[in-house]
Amino acid sequence: MAFFSFLQQEIAMDLGTANTIIIHNDKIVVDEPSIVAIEEKTGKLVAVGHKARQMQGKTHEGLRTIRPLRDGVIADFNAAELMIRGMIKMVNKNRNWINPSLKMVIGVPSGSTEVELRAVRDSSEHAGGREVYMIYEPMAAAIGIGMDVEAPQGNMVVDIGGGTTEIAVISLGGTVEKESVRTAGDDFTNDIMEYMRRQHNIRVGERTAESIKINVGAAIPELDNPPAEFIVRGPHQMTALPLEIPVSHQEIAHCIDRSISKIEQALMSVLEKTPPELYADIYNKGIFLTGGGALLRGLDKRLSDKTNIPVHVSEDPLHAVARGTGIALKNVDKFQFLLR
Repeated sequence: MAFFSFLQQEIAMDLGTANTIIIHNDKIVVDEPSIVAIEEKTGKLVAVGHKARQMQGKTHEGLRTIRPLRDGVIADFNAAELMIRGMIKMVNKNRNWINPSLKMVIGVPSGSTEVELRAVRDSSEHAGGREVYMIYEPMAAAIGIGMDVEAPQGNMVVDIGGGTTEIAVISLGGTVEKESVRTAGDDFTNDIMEYMRRQHNIRVGERTAESIKINVGAAIPELDNPPAEFIVRGPHQMTALPLEIPVSHQEIAHCIDRSISKIEQALMSVLEKTPPELYADIYNKGIFLTGGGALLRGLDKRLSDKTNIPVHVSEDPLHAVARGTGIALKNVDKFQFLLR
């Protein structure tokens, strides 16, 4: 019997636009960027995750790096399948001789259409999933940060990922109000690339813009302990001569302001539609931020000033959805809100 339970393998996956995280036996076993490197002619997988990320922006014509997910949904079906397969292989490093029948729970954006959900299911099944369940990301995030989602009280989660920002009010094991906006971490990165080009005449790639965001990204210009300026190096737009430019957090707060305003609008629109009893619960407990975007300096203060409700950054926001997906995996029979 033990042999058969060995054959059946269970994994929980947070399939994100920026990062994919896999949980197996309650441990995070894979935490890699959602990117693959593929041979142009043969379509063969060359690298996945961190290795592929190092190649990004540095490939030759025989090699391509692809981010299979855009705005939280699968944009390149083939690459997504190769990526899921490659990441599952990382879990099974020592078990090359066997293809276990996989039971999977996968986090998906709450604004996904039927077609988008089918794309996730098909990719997972092609990569070896026998039983595939899906859970909406804000629900997974709420479970992951320790909320009792089945209690008769209002919980509000704002999950800012790479491709989407998911805002949801959760009560009694269901989503009462939700909004999924396709403005998130990737948009901040694009804003920074655009700003550097326009303001400083310097060309920067996606990886450099991402570094700027991590080092000096901020949602408000006045911070209590501001980060030091970040030095950006790159070619001048016209002359292609090298430039070195210091960038401050105030500049970044200014350049991503418009994208953050879209998230604020979505948040206000969900609060407007929330029933008064649940609104009172949220006012007492506060709003919880999860996802990589929650790490943006000063974002909690900015949203709190906007809504007049306390806003908390959950601990380890990057892994909240993955942890919640892992808990859902153990309670597949109990949680009615899983999508089959």
